[in-house]
Amino acid sequence: MRSSYSLLVLASAALMSACESKPAETPPEAPKTLHERLGGTAAIATVVDAFVANVAADARINKRFARVAGDTGAMRQFKQKLVDQVCAGTGGPCTYTGLDMKAAHNGMGITDADFDALVEDLVKALDGAGVPQKEKDELLAILGPMRADMVIK
Repeated sequence: MRSSYSLLVLASAALMSACESKPAETPPEAPKTLHERLGGTAAIATVVDAFVANVAADARINKRFARVAGDTGAMRQFKQKLVDQVCAGTGGPCTYTGLDMKAAHNGMGITDADFDALVEDLVKALDGAGVPQKEKDELLAILGPMRADMVIK
């Protein structure tokens, strides 16, 4: 009888421990936004600085930015608008308050070649910042549709 009592106590203990509540598992982390994977707003600002420097050195398109390049305040505002636009478009906390792309580029006569040069300058800045291919592709997919509003046909 003692051995069956011991067996019963062991079985009960095993059942009780199996029924004990386990600590709740932490839910899986939500996927990071592109903004976070790019390194946040500060990293985006660094890429924008490099991008603007690339454009300024690019004889194919730098003449289009001569007015802004010659005015420190306008350049600062231009860069901030670019940062805000990329930040907002990638899921960050920024709000873009500039003109829509069609209005901003109306009458500028931007060609496909101009747009392609701009994209090359951006990719060079992203490469220089060590942005992984996946994030580059995602960012370009967000910005690419702007071509239709910027390029004249």
